[in-house]
Amino acid sequence: MTAPGVYLDWAATAPVRPEAIEAMAEVLREVGNPSSVHGFGRRARARLEAARRTVARAFAVEPDAVLFTSGGTEANQLALHQADGRIAVTAIEHASILEAVPDALRLPVTAEGVLDLEAAERLLAGHRPSLVACQLANNETGAIQPVAELARLARAVGAKLHVDAVQAAGKLACAPEALGADTVAVSAHKLGGPAGIGALLLRPGLVVRPRQPGGGQEGGRRAGTPNLAGAVGFARALELLSSVDWAAVAALRDRLERELRAIAPELRVVAAEAARLATISCLLTPGLSAETQLVALDLEGVAVGAGAACSSGKLAPSHVLRAMGFTEAEARSAIRVSLGWSTREADIDRLVAAWAALYRRWWQRRAARG
Repeated sequence: MTAPGVYLDWAATAPVRPEAIEAMAEVLREVGNPSSVHGFGRRARARLEAARRTVARAFAVEPDAVLFTSGGTEANQLALHQADGRIAVTAIEHASILEAVPDALRLPVTAEGVLDLEAAERLLAGHRPSLVACQLANNETGAIQPVAELARLARAVGAKLHVDAVQAAGKLACAPEALGADTVAVSAHKLGGPAGIGALLLRPGLVVRPRQPGGGQEGGRRAGTPNLAGAVGFARALELLSSVDWAAVAALRDRLERELRAIAPELRVVAAEAARLATISCLLTPGLSAETQLVALDLEGVAVGAGAACSSGKLAPSHVLRAMGFTEAEARSAIRVSLGWSTREADIDRLVAAWAALYRRWWQRRAARG
């Protein structure tokens, strides 16, 4: 019998916690719109507000500072909608930011994929945007960004700060006040909840201009019947994160990188010198394409991601790696291995063995060609 596959693409989406599924199933067996005034509606409303309180506690905000959305993309774009003028973003933001504001001022990053604060200070002072957007941790490299320092720079020019914490939520502190942010985006499916639910966290007293009008839901800030089951699953997943040993996950990541570099000395761990999330390893092997690696590993039952977005089945060179100074050819050679709370030593064993076999075949073919 074929051994079960190894899932190492947690940065794309995490497995839904069984407890979250059970909590959602309980909601789905009942009927009631949280906006209805009868008993069914009141019970639904009570569930929604209980979920909101749980999310609020997890992110150290008040319940009315939790604005439920359909996920991180909507939360990001709702935050961008609050700008009253030009927007500045880092060059390594998620596509849900970059493609929403293609004319935004781009703030450069260092070779380690961390915001260049000196350059950012000059650009912000020269252009004085009304809103600045920055990830808390990059989704491709795991590099943690100096958000608190950027908040200071944004305040100096009178700009709001939005933080995309979709990848970092549950692993790093994400409270708006702690980060110095006006808004923070989070998403459930990255931390064990279902897809289709997320939230925009607000600093105290922030008034939000709705992006989609047409109803009084979410305090008039986001129209549409709320995803009640999703909110309940989101809340339950957050409750379980407190038991995760992220240091143990980081130890697995470090072991993976150490063993692969022993096999292939030319392999580079992208952003290795930066502070990184425990869960992400971006690995670049010059000349060995990401597509070749993904296909070969998949055939061995090991699922990883690319260091680039996938569109229509084609791997495009990563804008993140290009912004860090890598060539297009180098960017096409990067894969992303991402771990989570249920990753085990045996999973790393499987990946290392499969990648080593791939590397030997590739090296032999290259040597044969001279």
